[in-house]
Amino acid sequence: MAQSDTVTRILDTAEVLFAEKGFAETSLRAITTKANVNLAAVNYHFGSKKALIQAVFARFLGPMTQNLEAALDRSQSDVSNGQLTVEDILILVARVMVAESKGSPARLSMMMRLAGLAYTQGQGHLRKFLQNQYTQTFYRLMKITAEATPELKPIERFWRFHFMLGSLVFTMASLESLQAIAEHDFGVRNSELDVIDQLLPFLASGVRAGSLGSPSKGWSLD
Repeated sequence: MAQSDTVTRILDTAEVLFAEKGFAETSLRAITTKANVNLAAVNYHFGSKKALIQAVFARFLGPMTQNLEAALDRSQSDVSNGQLTVEDILILVARVMVAESKGSPARLSMMMRLAGLAYTQGQGHLRKFLQNQYTQTFYRLMKITAEATPELKPIERFWRFHFMLGSLVFTMASLESLQAIAEHDFGVRNSELDVIDQLLPFLASGVRAGSLGSPSKGWSLD
């Protein structure tokens, strides 16, 4: 077996098991058994489980961030002042995500489950890796989002960005289940693009909602 085939098999197996079971719950032995390779192959190509986790993320985030940067360049050059709306930003990100999924709803769901795990499971090395590798793209996205929402305070924008991310991750990570429920309850089979078309206006409205302002407006839970 060629080395490139071995690496691909290990990565393919690892990302599926990580997405299904989580990082801590997935052992290298489980990966090597399912991938039909020996432990020495994992150690040779990756060096450690932590490095394997990082490689799984790099395989889809590397091309995705490159494509996102290129899409941002094209989109900002197409508008007179280079300023995109919230809707523009969300559509652009969605298109890049769908393109990276290569037409596979299952792959899109898996990518989103992995993204959720990066937040919810204690993997300090992974957060550090993501910050080192993709901070430039993240801050560029945050900058254009800030320009599109000047009415929001920075702390409000921070929370809304992560609320948006949480909604996106939950919806796309649960895509197949949600599609099945919708088909059962309403007799309609929605594609991943149909679901995204439903999701984007909701996300845009949430991000653009007016500033909460003072708790005296009646929103305080005290």
